[in-house]
Amino acid sequence: MQHVQRTKTAPNHGDWAIEAQGLVKTYGSNRAVDGVDLHVGTGMIYGVLGPNGAGKTTAIRMLATLLRPDAGSARIFGHDVVKEPHVVRQLIGVTGQYASVDESLSATENLVIFSRLLGLGHTESRRKAVELLEEFGLTEAAKRPLKNFSGGMRRRLDLAASLIAQPPLIFLDEPTTGLDPRTRNQMWDTIRRLVKTGSTVLLTTQYLEEADQLADRIAVIDRGRVVAEGTVDELKASVGTSSLHLRVKNPHDLENARQTIEQVLKVQANATGEIGKITAPMGNVDRVTDLLIALRQAGISLTEMSVQKPTLDEVFLTLTGHGVKEDEGQASDKSKHVAGVMV
Repeated sequence: MQHVQRTKTAPNHGDWAIEAQGLVKTYGSNRAVDGVDLHVGTGMIYGVLGPNGAGKTTAIRMLATLLRPDAGSARIFGHDVVKEPHVVRQLIGVTGQYASVDESLSATENLVIFSRLLGLGHTESRRKAVELLEEFGLTEAAKRPLKNFSGGMRRRLDLAASLIAQPPLIFLDEPTTGLDPRTRNQMWDTIRRLVKTGSTVLLTTQYLEEADQLADRIAVIDRGRVVAEGTVDELKASVGTSSLHLRVKNPHDLENARQTIEQVLKVQANATGEIGKITAPMGNVDRVTDLLIALRQAGISLTEMSVQKPTLDEVFLTLTGHGVKEDEGQASDKSKHVAGVMV
């Protein structure tokens, strides 16, 4: 099996919300999940990053007791997902990519039905519906038929329904897929609030920015395997140092600027395809001041300069040999599950 790059020692056993060892799920000759290990601490947002078909959704379905693993084991807060599925289901909420609701009913009616199915009384169900609709900014649309809801409103209602029982662990399977930037940012704020109120969130995504913005730790998964795991900064640092990007005001100074950078920083600088722009690895940011002085002494003026960390896209490309969007046209493991299962 491919070597998995790990960065820091994980929390103690008692701190685990999720413990998964060697999870495997096969469909014929296809190993959708091929020996996945996950250790998720309590009270965090844990991101699982990968393209369509990587095995993210299949892994979540096994952790949520919706699929039986073909091999390996998993525990949720210490409870085995195969031996104690009923206990596990009381501890989790699952939200898929599409709203699991009845379009012929209003938002309030849907939430009341979900609440009653979970054992709440009529009065408590109504109170919970009002509370959740307010939390997710849907109060004004509470009585509106769902067929008139936008995609973002449906997604927020789906998430609201998964939180009726206030579970300590919430699985969010690509919750912002297809949303506009404004609605996506609203969802991000909601997810952050969930953790602040005591929940642990496992978030699958193929959006690099989403993982960068939300996740405390990230597992990079590709072709059914975890290929790296760590914080965002750790993963970025694992594929290289920061890089210096600058643009000279006069393109005729380009070669002189490149030589000055190499002399001061002791690295190899490269001119890019953009006119007057140079990039170079930046191991010691403190040397930027020395470089600016040297460029000024050489009479070289700059129009812009920045020091940038590696992006998650570069991380994924380095670890897998392709970009995170490459497999979007391939058959996805999502075709093998019923979207938006509510637990």
